Amino acid sequence: MPPMILFATATLIPIPLILIAAFSGGVWALTAPLYMTVVTAVLDEWVDRVTPATSGAEFPVANALSTTIALGQFAIIAATVFALTSDLAVPAKIGVFIAAGLYIGQVGNSNAHELIHRSSRFLRHLGKWAYISVLFGHHTSAHVLVHHIHVGTKNDPNTSRLNESFYRFFGRAWRGSVRKSYAAETKRMVRAGKPKWSHPFVTYIGGAIAMVCIAGAIGGAAGIGAYLALAFFAQIQLMLSDYVQHYGLTRMVDDAGKPEPIAAKHSWNSPHWFSSALMLNAPRHSDHHVSPMTIYPALQLPDAPMLPRSLPVMACVALVPPLWRRVMNPRVAKWQETAL
Repeated sequence: MPPMILFATATLIPIPLILIAAFSGGVWALTAPLYMTVVTAVLDEWVDRVTPATSGAEFPVANALSTTIALGQFAIIAATVFALTSDLAVPAKIGVFIAAGLYIGQVGNSNAHELIHRSSRFLRHLGKWAYISVLFGHHTSAHVLVHHIHVGTKNDPNTSRLNESFYRFFGRAWRGSVRKSYAAETKRMVRAGKPKWSHPFVTYIGGAIAMVCIAGAIGGAAGIGAYLALAFFAQIQLMLSDYVQHYGLTRMVDDAGKPEPIAAKHSWNSPHWFSSALMLNAPRHSDHHVSPMTIYPALQLPDAPMLPRSLPVMACVALVPPLWRRVMNPRVAKWQETAL
């Protein structure tokens, strides 16, 4: 299957499945979450292939696909809020909620991440609103101004530390990324001499309030509750990705406090073909950090730390800290030893 068809098929099929499930329930409410979990895991494990990197010139619709996914995300959020406040059967509501949360948190997050790195102002703003739609607008600033600069050091809230559980990481990273991204944006605003009202956090907070109001317009107080739960579930998916992809990997710091250059050895990767297509090659994380502006079809799989299972499967393992440490700590030690 050509990469263009693979990326489009993997990422777009869940959108109609979730939307139909939201309005019709029935078997669709089972099909949608199964696609995001069982089908993806089975295809990753049973089909032995690695999708080759494809240059942007050979994949001219990459930005169009990202735009479609973002618009699909907005539609899924509205439809899910409607479904959760409708007269659908409870099992159907659960299926819709799980499928929508997984799609927004895994596909939508990966897509928003891709968009905020694009050179086009329109695409960057679209990525920002994709994050705002799950009440995570600050990540637009935190990812670019904090994470990419300080990854692998104690100055990066989103680098998970050895033996740190996901639950401890979640709170620390959430607070730290808000605080550090606000400080970085404020410093940049002062340097540029821009007025306070143009601060990005005004948009992040104002946009979040607007999203809550829209949810209220769709489903009243219950709609707001449903929306907040969906946004939180999506945020967990996003934070699990950060946790898994950087666990225990650190950059050497010299006596002057300057960290070594970012290299392939500072991120965990996954070669699993279908989940990589579903997440727009986000599991090819090392190459992204080395070349942040490289468009997703062109990302390579370098000689770098590799996860034993796909990123979504390892995210599930991360929810059980003793099991996670048993699986990952020896791999961290082995790779750090090799990388010295």
